[in-house]
Amino acid sequence: MKIHLTSVFVDDQAKALHFYTEILGFVKKHDVPLGGPDRWLTVVSPDEPGGTELLLEPAGHPAAKTYRDALVEDGIPLAQFAVDDVQAEYERLRGLGVRFTQEPLEMGPVTTAVFDDTCGNLIQLATEPKTEPK
Repeated sequence: MKIHLTSVFVDDQAKALHFYTEILGFVKKHDVPLGGPDRWLTVVSPDEPGGTELLLEPAGHPAAKTYRDALVEDGIPLAQFAVDDVQAEYERLRGLGVRFTQEPLEMGPVTTAVFDDTCGNLIQLATEPKTEPK
């Protein structure tokens, strides 16, 4: 078993698609109209086009707003993305105007940072834990 798809609720799918592709660097995988304004809209890592998809899911359900607002208020990220170098990605994204709520912070074997995705969510960047050679 493996994770095939996960999602983040977004306020505006067009705005989210721009942010997740033009700023973060993901690529659009699926864009299927669902009738009305909503779409089945997924992005993937350009390094793994057949990998896990991220659904940019409309946040129309009333519980989604309550849930996301509570997470943001408490500073809790909704999702985590792995990067090779958190400091370098932090600097790249800040240069593009991304607002961070947590600057890079070493936490034992990982470094993390948290940013606002402009679509109602906090997202955490993290390095993969370093493992000792066997």
